[in-house]
Amino acid sequence: MANQADKNAKKPNIFVRMGRKLKETFSELKRVTWPSFPKVVRGTCVVLVVVLVFTVIVTGINYGLQELLNLITKIGA
Repeated sequence: MANQADKNAKKPNIFVRMGRKLKETFSELKRVTWPSFPKVVRGTCVVLVVVLVFTVIVTGINYGLQELLNLITKIGA
């Protein structure tokens, strides 16, 4: 029981622990290889094109299913 009390007493407070983690994070960020601006622009353009293509596809499918539903409900009525 006394051993666990010693462990809790030696544990630094939350601000000290957060400071250590923050220091580790900043040291890791210094080692990151950041992409160049043209690579970022190219990647952003690829993402926008893919989103646009999928938007057109989903909108087309939605329109087609809506027309099919309208056709079915007109026949049934």
